[in-house]
Amino acid sequence: MAGRIPDRDITAIREQTRIEDIVGDYVALRRAGADSMKGLCPFHDEKTPSFHVRPNHGHYHCFGCGEGGDVYSFLQKQEHISFVEAVEQLADRIGYRINYEGGGTAIVRDRGTRARLVAANAAAQRYYAEQLRTPDAQTARDFLTDRGFDQAAAETFGCGYAPAGWDTMTKVLLTQGFSFNELEAAGLSKQGRKGPIDRFHRRLLWPIRNLAGDVIGFGARKLFDDDNLGKYMNTPETMLYKKSQVLFGLDLAKRDIAKGHQVVIVEGYTDVMAMHMAGVPTAVASCGTAFGEDHLALIRRLMMDDSYFRGEVIYTFDGDEAGKAAALKAFEGEQSVSGQTFVAVAPDGMDPCDLRQNSGDAALRDLIAQRIPMFEFAIKALLANHDLDTAEGRVAALRDTVPVVAQIRDVALRDEYARQLAGWVGWEDVAQVLGRVRQQAGRGRGRQQPGRGRRPGRYEAPEAASPPPTARPLANDPRLWPQREALKAAIQYPALAGTVFDSLPPECFSEPAYALVRQAISNIGGTASGMSGASWVDAISQSVDNPALTPLVTELAVEDLPVEEGQLPRYIASVLARSQEVWVGAQIGDLKSKLRRMSPGGDPDGYNALFGDLVALESYRRSLLEQAVDAGVDSL
Repeated sequence: MAGRIPDRDITAIREQTRIEDIVGDYVALRRAGADSMKGLCPFHDEKTPSFHVRPNHGHYHCFGCGEGGDVYSFLQKQEHISFVEAVEQLADRIGYRINYEGGGTAIVRDRGTRARLVAANAAAQRYYAEQLRTPDAQTARDFLTDRGFDQAAAETFGCGYAPAGWDTMTKVLLTQGFSFNELEAAGLSKQGRKGPIDRFHRRLLWPIRNLAGDVIGFGARKLFDDDNLGKYMNTPETMLYKKSQVLFGLDLAKRDIAKGHQVVIVEGYTDVMAMHMAGVPTAVASCGTAFGEDHLALIRRLMMDDSYFRGEVIYTFDGDEAGKAAALKAFEGEQSVSGQTFVAVAPDGMDPCDLRQNSGDAALRDLIAQRIPMFEFAIKALLANHDLDTAEGRVAALRDTVPVVAQIRDVALRDEYARQLAGWVGWEDVAQVLGRVRQQAGRGRGRQQPGRGRRPGRYEAPEAASPPPTARPLANDPRLWPQREALKAAIQYPALAGTVFDSLPPECFSEPAYALVRQAISNIGGTASGMSGASWVDAISQSVDNPALTPLVTELAVEDLPVEEGQLPRYIASVLARSQEVWVGAQIGDLKSKLRRMSPGGDPDGYNALFGDLVALESYRRSLLEQAVDAGVDSL
């Protein structure tokens, strides 16, 4: 009987897990101030980083799409798993033993479906790796050796061998406690005419891993002539394996990609191995499908290329017609990548693995070093189809290439390629070619691109028939700045905000959304409750009267305070003083209005009492302003 995970274990696992390590498996994070890291959001496509993580509080928030939460919600959304599976996955990662409740004295819990499929794939990988060392796998070992890969290389990439038996692997995993339904759901086994059978037979295998390093599928290479199922086979689409969202070698290459802002796209498993062994550790390959937009989004998050010319995507293609066609197809989507895109083509149409065998490791490093821009390669590939020694050929070449050059969106770059095109074709009138390119480009103007006119990375509320009950305020509203900063201070540093924050009157929070968050903090005992970190943020979120404002709490918990860590006490004191000053200023305004309406002679006692209150408030306001100015608030 399955047991329940107690709240104390959920809290302990979360507190012992570093959220930046978990998020860092999917996103390249960089320091962005005291206790703040940022990167490109994994939940929506963006080019300017708006995804923030606060390690000390264990929360994240994207200021672009509004997603936010703790480490559990991140895993749930990223891996499409349940809350229980997220807790168990993190417990396994940190070696925490969960004490399940309500299932008897000896509970054997069946872990979530995803965890079971991951475990099945890991068991299959260990089995296949063991089989690679058996006498029956000699052909597979020879295949690797003939291509320059020794045992150490095979172990680095987890290579294995699927034996000849129809159900050998399936039987082994069934004895380890996996069910056939689990093996089938993982893409490892399938139903044969006489019962369950292995999916792969007599093939060399490469495990395909996700960014976290979990085995989620396999790529299988044909070894024998009587194998008629195609040169390569891959795991079918499963809960874990989505071929448009995985790249072979990315688990090994991700840190070098993030560090060097470069990724090399090759076409096969052995090409990835060859590149890594030759000293190009940023090489990856798509698995059973063309390199597409989802792959680019995955790479972009790792490179965190937040400006157009940051990062390099280098495609390697065969030098034959198929390679040229692939380059032209890649050119069509190239400008969706905010980085420079290049092409590297090996001589004589060799792939990277062949080039390494024939010319050594240095040849692969030279291949990458001699890359050429994708625009140039695509244009020259089209020019190669024409005889540029004849007038007719030059005219046809311009007709073929001018529309391609006109697709370049960067105006300065487009004009430069127009000038180069004239030289490549041998057209003496450079201005004429430039004019034709500009004319062609002008025909495409006037069509608004999706999302154009919006600042990247800035949150914009979706259009709706009616606004939510309490709308989230704009983060950069200067009128509400003191209220927002005061709440951020209380949520992120309750010990520093302390009793001063708790004593702020509700009237200090005129914005309805901020007032509800302020009330939620009061409801759980204020900063004096003794809570902090993730449990404090969660308690506030659960106490907010309007569930629609839960994202606002994580937003306030993650958003930076604009000072260095050593200046936090003075800054928070000044923010709270400014919050009080704004409220006191409103009170002063009310008193002055009343005094103007009163006659000193008609009610001298009342008038003098109000005037005395006004003098006291003015004095108090000056002291608050001195505190705020002393901490440099006015300069922000």
